[in-house]
Amino acid sequence: MATETNRNQSSQVDQDPPVLASARALLGRVFVGHGVSALITEVEAYNGPDDPASHAFKRTARSEIMYGPPNRLYVYQIHTHHCANIVTSPEGRGSAVLIRAGAIVDGLALAHDRRGDVADHLLARGPGNLTRALGITKADLHTDLLDAKGVHLLPASETIAAERIRSGPRVGVRLAADRPWRFWLDGEPSVSAYRRHPKA
Repeated sequence: MATETNRNQSSQVDQDPPVLASARALLGRVFVGHGVSALITEVEAYNGPDDPASHAFKRTARSEIMYGPPNRLYVYQIHTHHCANIVTSPEGRGSAVLIRAGAIVDGLALAHDRRGDVADHLLARGPGNLTRALGITKADLHTDLLDAKGVHLLPASETIAAERIRSGPRVGVRLAADRPWRFWLDGEPSVSAYRRHPKA
């Protein structure tokens, strides 16, 4: 029985799209913006044409960047705020990871100037707050995140233990709403609250 359970778990891992591993690997890395840096504490994975919740489900002018080379920044605007995504897949695949939240580790005063008088753990809690705190806008679209001259990712300084990573449904998506493709660091106060789309 135990052998069968292990076989099923192994099969599930084999079937997981690579973007999920990429999303988990971003947790604990430092995302450097314009004068402010945040340790990534929450992400969501989107799997291109295999994921109806993804902008890349249909290849359009807006989603074309998601089909380009990896490690590029995809920024889009929703209502009054911006969302920052990291393209993770090889060219032609369309997978990306939304950076949902972070803990400010550098540039705290500037982050407060941009976000106002809020508690430190709320400065980059939620994708719109994170981009505002880091000063990221659509002007940063297509940025190469391996180039330290602008917005970029620092190399991983440590491996996050698997038991620290939690997963659950993505926030606010109407389609494929129950896929547990949101990942976060357990116990981090900067992680945003789960809100299900009313039409999901």
